[in-house]
Amino acid sequence: MQKLNAKASGLLPLLLFVCLFVGSGVITGDFYSLPIVVAALVAAVLSLAMNRKESLSQKTEWFAKGAGHPDIMIMVMIFILAGAFSATTKAMGAVDSTVHLALSFVPEQFMVSGLFIIAAFISVSMGTSTGTIAALAPIAAGISAEIGVSAAFSVAAVVGGAMFGDNLSFISDTTIAAVRTQKTKMSDKFKTNFIIVLPAAIITIIVLMFFTSGGQLEAQEGDFSWIKVLPYLGVLIFAISGFNVMAVIFGGIVLAGAIGIFDGSLTLHSYLQAITEGISGMSELIILSLLIGGMAEMMKRNGGIAFLLQFISRRVHSKKGAEAGIAGLVSVVNLATANNTIAIITAGPLAKDLSDQYEIDPRKSASILDIFSCVIQGLIPYGAQMLSAAQIAKISPISILPYSFYPILIGICGICAIVFRLPRFTEKS
Repeated sequence: MQKLNAKASGLLPLLLFVCLFVGSGVITGDFYSLPIVVAALVAAVLSLAMNRKESLSQKTEWFAKGAGHPDIMIMVMIFILAGAFSATTKAMGAVDSTVHLALSFVPEQFMVSGLFIIAAFISVSMGTSTGTIAALAPIAAGISAEIGVSAAFSVAAVVGGAMFGDNLSFISDTTIAAVRTQKTKMSDKFKTNFIIVLPAAIITIIVLMFFTSGGQLEAQEGDFSWIKVLPYLGVLIFAISGFNVMAVIFGGIVLAGAIGIFDGSLTLHSYLQAITEGISGMSELIILSLLIGGMAEMMKRNGGIAFLLQFISRRVHSKKGAEAGIAGLVSVVNLATANNTIAIITAGPLAKDLSDQYEIDPRKSASILDIFSCVIQGLIPYGAQMLSAAQIAKISPISILPYSFYPILIGICGICAIVFRLPRFTEKS
């Protein structure tokens, strides 16, 4: 294969993508005024317009090769199944039942720390931080006045718990992207990642308990059904057991539909409609994955990837430095795009190159990618998580930042894992 020359100009599509997305947000005050798919499409067109030495048909073929990469296609298939599962479980009432079930076991004086735990459980089960926030933020806002804390404090606990699940769930798009780009197993990444972030979760719970242990609350427990929680429990248990993630999610879809039709909460028509709506809801992410996959291939062909890798490599002289480089790379991309999945998809190939060059265990590189993308996503006030939580609670997203204990703590834990080379892996023969 012909060696590609490193050229900074090869990164122009990525820079254009960032400028369009961030620039439109700064100018209008709304970071979602320009649809991110449009920004990606314009950048993709630029990537095809570059390198006049090659024909358009050749460049289109390269673009299609990048968009149709096996890693991208497997992610797309999992996104489709995850969207269908999320919509189906919501339609048959699993979200409400899970929330009310968890609330019924939480001591009233520890309700805010309980909200963090509930949000973590639901987010791990559902694989979506925004869905978790949509389910729990109204409850967090409602109880804040009764226990004498600010709405920003209780909502921040929900956002933190949601990011815990976003970082660890087997069906989270960030976890899927990190695992696929680093070519490791989902269960192996989970175990490594969990070891790193567990101290952050424990400290967050203690801090939340300290601030609210003296409060009193008469919580209103809602009705729940044990059987409706089974789809979440089934997905969680079988995924942790190491079963194929696509088979696990598909099984969850079938189980949710069977329970919903059995108890009358779903009909066959509404079940199929929920699946369709769930898949449609993932369309933007699927299109973005294809466009970014193609654009990444073009940047590679135009020497941009080689330049960036060379730029980072010159400043990296050790395994520890390479791990720090991966963390910094995904953080910067996430700051620019306000989407942790896109950040991982974009930075993933470069992270893989660095991990191969410096012999970083793929479990560790995948964990670093996911952890630091969630750190940034859980802190930026223009991200979907902060914006949706603030809108539901009718507060400013900036007011949530001082109470964002968990995103800050997982960042500290991630840095410690790099500095002290944790966890220590047993060498495989």
